[in-house]
Amino acid sequence: MRRPTATAASILALCAALACAPAQARTVYRCVRNNTVSLSTAPEPGSKCEAKQIDDNAVQTPNLWGEMGVFSGTLYEREQDGRLVYGTRKLPGAREFLRFTVATPPGEPAHEGLGKVGRPQLDRHARLFKAAAKKHKVEDAWLRAIAHAESLFDEKAVSPKGAQGVMQLMPETAKEQGVIDPFSPAESIDAGARYFTSLLKRFKGDAALAIAAYNAGPGVVTRYDGVPPYAETRAYLEKVQALYHAYKAALSPPPQRPADAVARPDIAPPAQPAPTQVPPKASQNAPAATPKPA
Repeated sequence: MRRPTATAASILALCAALACAPAQARTVYRCVRNNTVSLSTAPEPGSKCEAKQIDDNAVQTPNLWGEMGVFSGTLYEREQDGRLVYGTRKLPGAREFLRFTVATPPGEPAHEGLGKVGRPQLDRHARLFKAAAKKHKVEDAWLRAIAHAESLFDEKAVSPKGAQGVMQLMPETAKEQGVIDPFSPAESIDAGARYFTSLLKRFKGDAALAIAAYNAGPGVVTRYDGVPPYAETRAYLEKVQALYHAYKAALSPPPQRPADAVARPDIAPPAQPAPTQVPPKASQNAPAATPKPA
């Protein structure tokens, strides 16, 4: 069985020969087991799987692997519940169907407009962030990203507009959140977490709108029915989002790797990963990937 040397479309075309009924969307399962990832057309026994809907009319398919560099793997065929299933993990009874090489996108560095983002600082008020995140049921990474962007964790920071403390709350906002000492890291972080949680609730879990509201005020976001067209707010949003991804990665368990795959350091990933072209009404049986020539 040779590794394909054409485009992703050729692999989808190959799988389309399985004569499945055409559909407007396909379901691909991203399955995780023992910190390894596989893609499958049905949930894998013994793995924790999440269904992903792939629109057959989309210009490109999303990257379901994550940031895993360049690797070579195998697409296996097996019978499950009386039908043929395709996946990238070798399960009992699976037969080799196709070999492929995938170049997953590298991390996206912040662009120049974000200014100096800096590396995650996990040692700054770590216990307080963890406690506030647990208490208010919000991600620790969001709280650290906001504090990093706002004050760089300086509890004595005061902005030209009057925002104070680690979370840079305006005096009226701090008062609403019950803060007595705005320069107390514990009070500032707890109040900032409570305030951010209230913004998430107000904007129905939309983190981008909540972050924009943290910067420009919830009334402004409501008035514009979205992120306001202020350069400062938009730059702030991008910076906090970049920091969030950095902190989320730093706080996460060891990175996952693709199951039953071999790393390919001999192939450099592209600077800009090419989109996977998906022909209309592609096969339901083909798990999404971004194959690259061997």
